[in-house]
Amino acid sequence: MTQTTNRIFDEFARLANDAAGVASGVRREVETMVRSQAERILRGMDVVTREEHEAVKEMAAKARDENEKLAHRMAELEQLLKKRDESI
Repeated sequence: MTQTTNRIFDEFARLANDAAGVASGVRREVETMVRSQAERILRGMDVVTREEHEAVKEMAAKARDENEKLAHRMAELEQLLKKRDESI
């Protein structure tokens, strides 16, 4: 009886292990299909990629810095013109 019981438990364990492997494979397959569909939908919506977004964000930061430098330089030049006009 003990040997039969052990064999039954071994079979149940093997069955559970196989079921877990199948479930894992199904999960991976579903994830792949969902990811593929999401990518297809996003391509159709003309959404930018993270890399494109980061590149534009960096360009905007550089443009802001340059704008600040130019505004400061313009203020300096206006002060020089104002001093020159006052001395004339």
